[in-house]
This record gives sequence, C-alpha cells and structure tokens, in this order.
Amino acid sequence: MARKTDKSTANSNRTHWLDEKSNPQIQAYTERLGTFIDALADGKIDDRELDDQEARVIALMKKVEPELPDPLHHEVTSLLCELTAYNIMHTLRELTEARPKTKFRG
Repeated sequence: MARKTDKSTANSNRTHWLDEKSNPQIQAYTERLGTFIDALADGKIDDRELDDQEARVIALMKKVEPELPDPLHHEVTSLLCELTAYNIMHTLRELTEARPKTKFRG
C-alpha cells in the first residue's frame, strides 16, 4: 500500500516534483543536473554521453525497483512511462516550433 505523507511532516529537504500550482518541476531540476549540463556543453550528445546516461538510469532503477511494494511499483512504472511520453512530446513540440516558418527559395 502506498504511504501517505502529511505535508507538515514531510522532509523539508525533499525535491518536490510539482510546485505550489502543480506545475511539473522535473524539467527544471534536469536543466541543473551536472551530468546533463556537461553533456550539452558542446551542443551535441555523443554515444558515450548517451551510454553514460543510460547506465545512470539503469543503476537507479536497480536500486529503487526492489524497494517498491507492488501497488506503488505499478504507480511509479506508470509515472515513468507518462513522464517519458511527456518529455518526448515536449521535445518534438520544441523542435517543431524552432523550425523556420518559411521555406528557403534559392
């Protein structure tokens, strides 16, 4: 069964997923993540950087997954899938908006 957390007793050092208006904060945290900043420093992501990120994700999954009771595991799995879909959709929208609005005629 998922644990309930009273806001008054929640760890004040916790990195909250949402702000007071329920706006997702994960993107903002990601943009301050050292490994992310380092990978983007040259404006491109190479195979090593992608492999390193995948290794960090796998290590965290291996650490966290066994600790989750089944109902919470199901919810976190859904959260990860929805977050991944959101990130892909957000990236695609940004790429679409960044495209030139007119066609080059040379």
